[in-house]
Amino acid sequence: MDFDKAVTFRQQFMLVLRLSMPAILAQIISIAMQYIDAAMLGKIGARASASVGLVSTSTWLLGGLCSAAAAGFSVQSAQYIGAKDSRSARQIFKHALLASMLFSILLASIGAATDYSLPVWLGAEEAIRGDARKYFLIYSLSIPFLQLNCISGGMLQSTGNMRVPSILNGCMCVLDVIFNLFFIFPSFGVGRISFTGLGMGVTGAALGTALAEAVTACAMFFAASVCNKDMRLTGSEKLEYNKKYLERAVKISVPMAFEHMAMCGAMVMTTRIIAPLGTVAIAANSFAITAESLCYMPGYGIASAASVLVGQSIGAKRIDLARRFGRMSSVMGVAIMSIIGAVMYFLAPYVFAILTVDPQVRELGTKVLRIEVFAEPLYAASIVASGALRGAGDTLIPSLMNFFSIWLVRIGLALILTPVLGLAGAWIAMCIELCVRGILLVTRLLFANRIYES
Repeated sequence: MDFDKAVTFRQQFMLVLRLSMPAILAQIISIAMQYIDAAMLGKIGARASASVGLVSTSTWLLGGLCSAAAAGFSVQSAQYIGAKDSRSARQIFKHALLASMLFSILLASIGAATDYSLPVWLGAEEAIRGDARKYFLIYSLSIPFLQLNCISGGMLQSTGNMRVPSILNGCMCVLDVIFNLFFIFPSFGVGRISFTGLGMGVTGAALGTALAEAVTACAMFFAASVCNKDMRLTGSEKLEYNKKYLERAVKISVPMAFEHMAMCGAMVMTTRIIAPLGTVAIAANSFAITAESLCYMPGYGIASAASVLVGQSIGAKRIDLARRFGRMSSVMGVAIMSIIGAVMYFLAPYVFAILTVDPQVRELGTKVLRIEVFAEPLYAASIVASGALRGAGDTLIPSLMNFFSIWLVRIGLALILTPVLGLAGAWIAMCIELCVRGILLVTRLLFANRIYES
């Protein structure tokens, strides 16, 4: 995009749409993968689903920290790309690879050291602890590949290339399904052809996902470091250590990491609140989260586009465009997620029929999912507004807003409502909190004008 020329409303809209669509499609494919994974484990039984659902919030915590580490560098890269300084963007890429990969090894070590105690701490039944421990251990050991994927994909997106990361992440979903078939089941068929698998159950699901992540991470790194003209790493251009890159990355990433820790910590706490309700409640909660993700993942696709466009606009000194891109993206996110939420309300029973064969899990999951869809418009606003603010380098205040919203509103209400209303109480608390969060972040986006000038 040429930031030196006037940009009409239609051009802005089409640019947001063009950059959002590949990311939205990738997110939808990713969710389709989760649906298939959940359905595969659902065939084994509620215990298999519950064992993965038990540690899912903990895996999201580790994955979110990797994403935060990558964002600290990709936001800077987008701003340098907007300023037409590709050389500095490449230097940031090199700093990102060294710093974030060391960070990911530390995370993997922490995860591997806590795999045995985590299911016990979460209050799981003895019957699901073993599978939950193995799943979490394998996921933890694969974190360096997840980090490489985040860094390389983020650098590609910072140049405005949303298509390649979307295609590769879509391929990762396909690979995950293929690997899962071989690892999870003792045998399976495709048409009239039968294959022999390893029959490893939950452990196989973790191995399939880890292997798919590793293959995709290598392909993503190749696409960024070799194929992309702005990010291509060559031997003639050495790493030039610059303290300010790391300092700014820390300034951006630490609040985001804090936010992810607060959110996932709250999810872990919610899991502890739900765990005493039994295996059916844990499984229904896990499936409902998977089903609901189909509603909000388009919002994350638009947020990715908003972050890139706002960042590049600020780098080009077009503050007016940065503001308009942030607001336009938020409106688009609200519209799309509202429509999907309305559709999901009616399709919920059919979605759970695909995910599990257990009638109790189906009934309870449908009930709680229908509660949450009423929060989708304001949830969309919070997701996209957060992405736009991230593009401006504004992460501290939004992170604090998220922290207080989740821990005071969601956890506080869940502690009160869950013992009385069961799993529905926890989801009512989440619905109310998402609405509060949306109001807070939209207010920040609309009225804190100084964030674009920092």
